Order: sequence, then structure tokens, then C-alpha cells
Amino acid sequence: MAIRTYRPYTPSRRAMSNSTFEDITKTTPEKSLLVPMKKTGGRNNQGKITCRHIGGGNKRKYRIIDFRRRKDEIPATVKAIEYDPNRNANIALICYADGVKAYIIEPQGLSVGDKIVSGAATDIKVGNCCELQNIPDGTFVHCVELQPGKGAQLCRAAGTSAQVLGSEGKYVTVRLASGEVRKLLKNCRATIGIVGNEDWNLVNLGKAGKTRWNGTRPTVRGSAMNPCDHPHGGGEGKCPVGRDAPRSPWGKRTQGVKTRRLKKNSTRLIVRRRGQK
Repeated sequence: MAIRTYRPYTPSRRAMSNSTFEDITKTTPEKSLLVPMKKTGGRNNQGKITCRHIGGGNKRKYRIIDFRRRKDEIPATVKAIEYDPNRNANIALICYADGVKAYIIEPQGLSVGDKIVSGAATDIKVGNCCELQNIPDGTFVHCVELQPGKGAQLCRAAGTSAQVLGSEGKYVTVRLASGEVRKLLKNCRATIGIVGNEDWNLVNLGKAGKTRWNGTRPTVRGSAMNPCDHPHGGGEGKCPVGRDAPRSPWGKRTQGVKTRRLKKNSTRLIVRRRGQK
């Protein structure tokens, strides 16, 4: 999808860019697949802020995405490519042969009128969903399951994919978009292809107001606060952190601390961690 730029007739338009949405074929969503979304403002059931910088934004409705793809051996036809305000990837409206409609993540190369199918073993074609054990080595996949039957959890963002490297025993080794190499059960399912809208990261918002439209409120630097509000606050003029390491507003270290639980079950299935050479 191409990127559109603007003439600088205002200061914010000078750097702003946007997607041309040339792949979008339908502007109104399928009503039967919509669910209302309630805004929290980052607050819990007691009204206390538990996640900062959340608030405002345009109203949205959630599109129900079929991440499980469990209607086996029933062919489906792609009816439309739609925009989804809840994710950076586009979605495709498909209609099965029995009349059931569903949304899926749109991969590159999928167009209106294409036929797709899901099952334990299917043809290696963009949009088809099958088990990892039936996918040839070197194939790029997306919407990968971590646990069989739970639904896709990996490689769902725009432009991302995983590559099947090989199989051994009951596991299949895949390389994720982050560079991590890990093992997955061979009966986990994945969809053939790479997620579309790969130019999404080239879009420049251009002004602060666009961030507010997305529901993100301003973030204030800790060094601009008072000492009672943040560990980085206080001092005359602009001051460095002045501590052993940068801290969060609650005094916890924010750099150089591992956040992954050591006893997480899936840790033993990681062959190579991301960032390692």
C-alpha cells in the first residue's frame, strides 16, 4: 500500500503522511461481526488509574476476528478488504460455502474473489490455514498458534511473518519476526503468507492531535517533575538522573532488568533469544 504526502499548507501538514488505502474495497463493516468497545480511561473498577496516558480518542467498535480457523475443509471466498481501527493490519471479510461470514487478517497478495480453505492439511497457498507439520521448510507464515486450538497469537501485526525452519519429533522450529527461534508443537496451526499493509510503519503522524485521536494522552518527562512526583525530579535547571539507574515513578529500575519470568513454561522451547547473535 502506497504512502501519500501533502503540500505544507499548514505546519502540521509539512511532515504528515498517510496511507492511500488503495487496497480497501469496502468502507462499512459487517454489522454481524461488530462488538461495542467501552473506554476505561486507564482506570480499574475502583476508578483508580492503573495504566497511564490513556484517554479520549475516537469511538470504535471491535471487529470479531477469526483467529482459530476451525471450519475445516469448507472453502471460503474473499468478499472485501476492510480497514480495522483496532490494529495496524487490514482485515479480509470472507464468506464460507455454508453462508457463514468471518473476518481474518489480510495477508499480502490476497484479493477479492480468491478462494481459501483451512484444515489439518491444505494446499500451500496464501490465505490457507493448516498445521505446521504440513508446511514445507522455508515457508513464510503468519497468525501462528502457541497452543493447539487456542487461536493465533504470533505474527499478527502488519508486515510481520515467521519462517518454518524444520521439524524434529513433535516440534517444529520457526524463526519469528523479532529474530527469536523457538519450537512449537507440530499440530499448531498457521496461515500461509505475510501480513499485508507492510508500509504502515512509514506513516508519519505529523502532529500531536493524531496521537490524541488514537486515545493516547501526553507523557510528561520525569525530569520535568518535582521530587515528590518522580525520582528524576527536582534540581536547579536541567539535571541528569543523578542515581545509579533510571527509575520509574515508583522507584523501580527501567533499564537492564529482566522482565521475563524465569519459570515460564515456554522458555525451554526457545532455541535462540531475540537480540542474540
